[in-house]
Amino acid sequence: MKYRLGLLVGLVLVTGACGKKAAVQVPTASIERRQEGLASWYGKGDGYQGKRTASGEKFDRNKLTAAHYSLPLGTKVRVLNKKNGRKVVVKINDRFPIETLRKGRIIDLSYKAAQKLEMVRDGVVPVLLEVLSLPDS
Repeated sequence: MKYRLGLLVGLVLVTGACGKKAAVQVPTASIERRQEGLASWYGKGDGYQGKRTASGEKFDRNKLTAAHYSLPLGTKVRVLNKKNGRKVVVKINDRFPIETLRKGRIIDLSYKAAQKLEMVRDGVVPVLLEVLSLPDS
C-alpha cells in the first residue's frame, strides 16, 4: 500500500514539474464512440489564435478543429448541435482542463466550427458527438 501511494505521489510531482499539460492516453477499445454533453467554443478575442495546441500545431480559429479531454489527438468527430440540428466534422488537436469537463462540457470547438453550428451567440449548446475515425498509430 505504501509503495502504491509513493508511486502515485511521485508521478504527480513529476507530472506537475513538467509545466506542460499531461497527455491523456485512452486505450482505443475503451473510447466512447458517441458522447452527449455541452459544447463551448474558443479562438476569437481570447488570446488562443496562433498558440501551440496539444498536438503541436498552431491554433487557427478558422479551421475546423476542437479540444477534447481524452479522445486521441487526430480523431475526427461529427458534432451535432441538438438545438438546431446543424452538424460539423472537426479534428481533435487540443486538450482542455478537467475543470471544463466538470462543467459538463465535452468539447471545445474552434470559432469556425462554432459558426458552422450557429452557436457563437449561445456560447454553450447541447451536442451529440460521434467518432468518425481514429488517427493512425
